[in-house]
Amino acid sequence: MSARREDRDIPKARISKENLGKSLRLFRYLGASDRWLFLAGTLFLLATAVTALLFPKLTGSLVDTALPGKGDATSIGELQRVAYWFIWLFLAQAVFSFLRISIYVRVTENMVFRLREDLFANLLLKPMDYFHRNRGGDILSRFSTDIAQIQDTFTTHIAMFLRQILVIAGGLFMLFFTSLKLAALMLLTVPVVVLVSLVFGRYIRKVSKEVQQMNGDNNVIVDEVITGIVNVKSFTNELFERLRFGGSAEKIRRESIRRGLLRGAFSSFIIVCLFGAMTFLIYRGLQMVQAGDLRIGEMIQFMFITGFVGGSIGGLAEQYVQIQRTLGAVERVFDVIDGEKEASWESDATRRFRGDLRFEDIHFHYPSRPGMEVLAGISFDVKAGEQVALVGSSGSGKSTLASLLLGLYAPVSGKLLIDAEDTAGMPLHERRSNMALVPQEVILFGGTIYDNIRYGKPDADAAAIEAAARQANAHDFIVSFPEGYQTMVGDRGIRLSGGQKQRIAIARAILRNPSILILDEATSSLDTASEQQVQTALDYLMQGRTSLVIAHRLSTIRNADRILVLDQGRIAEAGNHEALMAKPDGLYRKMYELQEQD
Repeated sequence: MSARREDRDIPKARISKENLGKSLRLFRYLGASDRWLFLAGTLFLLATAVTALLFPKLTGSLVDTALPGKGDATSIGELQRVAYWFIWLFLAQAVFSFLRISIYVRVTENMVFRLREDLFANLLLKPMDYFHRNRGGDILSRFSTDIAQIQDTFTTHIAMFLRQILVIAGGLFMLFFTSLKLAALMLLTVPVVVLVSLVFGRYIRKVSKEVQQMNGDNNVIVDEVITGIVNVKSFTNELFERLRFGGSAEKIRRESIRRGLLRGAFSSFIIVCLFGAMTFLIYRGLQMVQAGDLRIGEMIQFMFITGFVGGSIGGLAEQYVQIQRTLGAVERVFDVIDGEKEASWESDATRRFRGDLRFEDIHFHYPSRPGMEVLAGISFDVKAGEQVALVGSSGSGKSTLASLLLGLYAPVSGKLLIDAEDTAGMPLHERRSNMALVPQEVILFGGTIYDNIRYGKPDADAAAIEAAARQANAHDFIVSFPEGYQTMVGDRGIRLSGGQKQRIAIARAILRNPSILILDEATSSLDTASEQQVQTALDYLMQGRTSLVIAHRLSTIRNADRILVLDQGRIAEAGNHEALMAKPDGLYRKMYELQEQD
């Protein structure tokens, strides 16, 4: 059994000129006022870094003014003055932090709003092959994981990254200004220890990630056993599954112990090296104080700044990793925005088609399977208002013809004409506005029945929606619900039966009032009672419309004007029901008689 793995970490992208250039495109989603606000927020960020570095300076001054032996009025006044500066410093830092955060959040939310809209708009224009090549979960992650990463980076990570650089630069300047000798010792000890700690910490995180992955694999075993418990018991594989789970759990146990030992070693390293380095600096600083080379307040100031610089160096690596992940997220988002799109989508005006169709020597294979031809020279005409049924075995090309008519794919060669006009240059919006599809497996949206019917024509009023429901033989069951048309259908229409969902889909198609109707095995999965109700609604829907009916149950298409029998991508037979049944060895007759026997 294959293990399903979920990697929650966003892949990191190497920082390069190309990636940075692509990321700068995000600023195009900022309005003119947002750009000025972003600049203002950055200035407030600079102000918070400066006020943070002033804290050690004031602390040192406070200690120097409060030393024993300086209790005269002058020193007491100086002490009060420094204390007042602390109050102003805290107030300024609070105001600057509030303004920076609120501005960055406002600017980021405005940018992300426009980015989300653009991403979704471009997703809607993707060709069908894109959705076949990409899993739904991967596409959803562009809107969830990747957008959230960009959002967090602009509100937090960029600000923290810039602030830490400013604190490091400003802190080093203040350290050298305070004491060259002590600053040199600090650079030889603290940064080295911090960098070694980062490398060690990254290795521990890697081991922790491996343990999490093992836990995920272990949970997959449990999930598979619960899901397939009937198979486990029917094949008497309880012992096998127990041993499989035990082996996985044993690996987790060993790796968890190893991780614990590493974490213990890391803690010991921090205690011995990092705190040892700080203690050594305090020792040397006090020696310099005793020698008169440094005031006690300056030494305290130095130690505070050293802590700020060390903390910023440690945090810089994490922010750098987050920025790398954001570059990867930006790249994936813009891959969707910039990638292939359906051609000829826009239409200035939508005309109503008569409904004449012509397929001329259509050849087609799916982009993912170029060596497997699905349609091999299909040619036929459909007159406006005619009902043409497509039958054949699975894989013969029935649904593919419907997909070509809808413009979900384009023929590899040949022509598809509507009202004698080549669809190759026809706007897709105009083309699809004249069509309606009633599929075998109806997918309803998770709103109300009213909203799902209105999907066929979003500007329709309540009277038109009710009329469509009546014509689809759906009104009676809808009003039987306590909430009537406001009944929630649940996720994918789970609260409704198959026949009810089909009639809502038919009502939606009636409301659309299409010139061309495509029925893709609309009754094949229904019981007899539901099929009769749906078929009645379909008969009404097909009146006066060009209808292309893909049928599995041949008894439902006996009254079609023409039946096309497809076999291996070609039209094997054509005619009405009576004509095709008159052929003793005909493919249609064999299929029909086989179903009658069932």
